[in-house]
Amino acid sequence: MSFGITKTIPAKDGPAAVNSLYDGSIDSFEFHMAGKPSRLNVGDYVYTITNDELVGRLEITELIGGAINPSSGKPRTLIMVKCPGERLANPVARKGHRGTRYYDGADWPQSS
Repeated sequence: MSFGITKTIPAKDGPAAVNSLYDGSIDSFEFHMAGKPSRLNVGDYVYTITNDELVGRLEITELIGGAINPSSGKPRTLIMVKCPGERLANPVARKGHRGTRYYDGADWPQSS
């Protein structure tokens, strides 16, 4: 298993937003997380969920502290990932959510 966090890509962003993370059209992407992550490290993963399906994962390359949420003024951490990520051929059912959740990678298929 590979540790990381899950992030839900909103359905309103559409399939193009999800596809761009995995099709090679971009080389990095920025997610964010409220506060300072206590258990997350470079080399861990951001697992992406859309339409209640786990669709892929992206390796974390940098954690940038000290950012501020422009809406609330509260601290947050920017999470930089390397693209393209690994996309599942067959997505796994997983309920979407708001915010960030730690995840142990238990649903990620094991390599053969």
